Amino acid sequence: QLQLEESGGGSVEAGGSLRLSCRASGKYANPSTSMGWFRQAPGKRREGVAVITSDTTTYADSVKGRFTVSRDNAENTLALQMDSLKLEDTAMYYCAADPYYSSGGAFAVSSGGSDFGYWGQGTQVTVSS
Repeated sequence: QLQLEESGGGSVEAGGSLRLSCRASGKYANPSTSMGWFRQAPGKRREGVAVITSDTTTYADSVKGRFTVSRDNAENTLALQMDSLKLEDTAMYYCAADPYYSSGGAFAVSSGGSDFGYWGQGTQVTVSS
């Protein structure tokens, strides 16, 4: 019903930039489906990075001013431009979506996407000094 495929991860030095992309396909790949980026570092719980719902865009405090999320509804893609990367940004990054999500962007970020039903396979981002 909804497939998500991430791309764009890799290794970069601190201060550098990377751009992640997520392509959605299937029945629920449409502009009304909430989508977001989440990440999980080894030994840590999953955390929200940025979420776009039908009417809001929400960022985690830790990435505000450095990351920019954008959505191309014509292509059914979600992008995450990551600038001024820090060592602590190292994690597996996941794209997630849910066509019925209605609890708001802030909750999605703070809960690490607990109510999102569809997830991509993840893409690794490694930031080195």
